Parts: sequence; C-alpha cells; structure tokens
Amino acid sequence: MKEVSRQARAENRLIGLVPTMGALHDGHASLVARAKKECSPLIASIFVNPKQFGPNEDFAKYPRTFENDTEKLKQLGVDAVFAPEAAEIYPKDFSTYVYVEGLSERLEGRSRPGHFRGVSTVVMKLLQIVQPHRAYFGRKDAQQARLVAQMARDLNLDSEIVVCPIVREPDGLALSSRNVYLNPEERKAATVLYRALEDAKRELATGVRDALHLQAVLRRKLESERLAAVDYAEIVDAASFEPLVRVGRACYMLLAVFIGKTRLIDNLFIEPESSNSDELVFHL
Repeated sequence: MKEVSRQARAENRLIGLVPTMGALHDGHASLVARAKKECSPLIASIFVNPKQFGPNEDFAKYPRTFENDTEKLKQLGVDAVFAPEAAEIYPKDFSTYVYVEGLSERLEGRSRPGHFRGVSTVVMKLLQIVQPHRAYFGRKDAQQARLVAQMARDLNLDSEIVVCPIVREPDGLALSSRNVYLNPEERKAATVLYRALEDAKRELATGVRDALHLQAVLRRKLESERLAAVDYAEIVDAASFEPLVRVGRACYMLLAVFIGKTRLIDNLFIEPESSNSDELVFHL
C-alpha cells in the first residue's frame, strides 16, 4: 500500500482514503463518490478495529460482509482496498496509543470508555500507512470526525480531514451498519431520533435559542417512544464539544439512543448563515 502512495505522490497525484469497518451502505458510497471526484488514486480500507470496542460491546457480532464490500467498492471505482489483518495493525508487542485530550472524554467518550483511544490510534496508523492527502469521514460520527481532525492538526499530519453530510433513509433514519440489528418494530421506532431533531429544528426556526429548552424538546420526543432509552441528548460547541447555554455559534445537537439493545447516534449541525447574521443554517 505504501508503494501505491509513493508512486502517486511522485506523480503529483492527490491520494484519497475512505476508512471503513465494512458492512458498507449508501453512506459509505457517498464518501467514495465525493472522494472519487477529488482524488486519484482512491483507496478504501476495511478493518473492524478491536481497540475501539468496549468489553460489553458488539465486536464479535459486528456485521462482516467482506466479499460483498470489496465487490461494491470495485463497482464504485475505488482503485485499491486495504484490508489488513488485526496482527498487521496490532502486532503482539504493540504498546503505543494516540489519545486526544478533552474531546476523547466527552459524550461518546464518556459513554464508551476507551473508544476514542482506539479510534485515534487506528486512524493514525491508517494515515501513516496509506499517506493520503485527504481522508473522508461521515458527519453522523461528528465527534469522531472532530477528534480525528484535531489529531491531524496537532501531530502535523499531511492529511486533510474531509467531513461529508449524513445520508438518510426516506423516513429520516441515518444510515448505519448497526441498523441491520433492528427488528421491524425497532426499525420503525428508530425514526424517533430524526423526529426529535426535526422538532428541535422547528423550535430553532421560531427563534428559540435556549439550549436547555431545546434539550427538553429533544428528550420529550425521544421519551415518547416506548422502545427508546436515551443515553444523551445534548447541544455542544462544534469545536470543543463542550455544552452550550445558548445556540448562537456553530454547534451540534447530538443524540445517542438505545432502540432495544441497539445503540444509535444522530445529530443536527447548526451554524450561523454568515459572520454578522443571527440567522441559522441547519444541516440534518
């Protein structure tokens, strides 16, 4: 893989990387489509990273569809697939980890201890191995994307982190490899995340800016769904991921909700229309 990168860099071509854990869906396809427009060669990685799963999480049952995934990536026009074995990424004497202070401890980091240490470490390794000019991540995992961008900046990596929009089902459910865990009743219930964000967006459109009020709107909708158990529903600064009192600058509404035994996340990105405007732009 390093040889592919060295040759491309020698030819002044822009190398793109789409990191995945497989179980590909149209959200991944959208990342590939964006990267394909901007980069050549385009490399996709498939690696179910054991270091980002906690002891009671779903590493063993995480969907693995390698043959289908590689065929899909071929059809999408990916130039190369990097699919290392765990021992290649984490050899027997592996003992070095990357940890982004602050961002790693909030929200997803609080709910999933050790998760972001595993994420930042494996992304660092992928960026070092593939040496892409640009790496593409989805905004559904907003905190992950922000953490990776911070790591790339802090460690002077020669890779731009590109964050792409969420892709949704027609009923609003954000695409996720974990959606396959949902039974039909749970699948219907899972739309409550999107509906909660829509309710809060409507409040924002009427001029409401109080974060506690908006969090109450989110929770009221989520708690109306019998199969939903809320992990968190928070409004945070888009850079620091610290809680906000008032919505006025770039921020996220972030949700983590159990539907049955399946934990789903979703978000609404909010930003001012311009630097001198009170109007807000919403990105679902």
